[in-house]
Amino acid sequence: MPKMKTKKSASKRFIVRGSGSIKRGHAFKRHILTKKTTKNKRQLRGTTAVHDSNVASVKAMMPFA
Repeated sequence: MPKMKTKKSASKRFIVRGSGSIKRGHAFKRHILTKKTTKNKRQLRGTTAVHDSNVASVKAMMPFA
């Protein structure tokens, strides 16, 4: 049986917290920021949790996390 491997792209984007929830960064904050409002850019700071409907697929990509 082959080795289980972590999807490296997923390990760079997601961090599993001690409680088991998965932390992610916000999208839409990389480029083309001039047309976005200051309020919108401010609210995209920081991190948030992965939605419940996506947790299973993220955990499947990171079997050792």
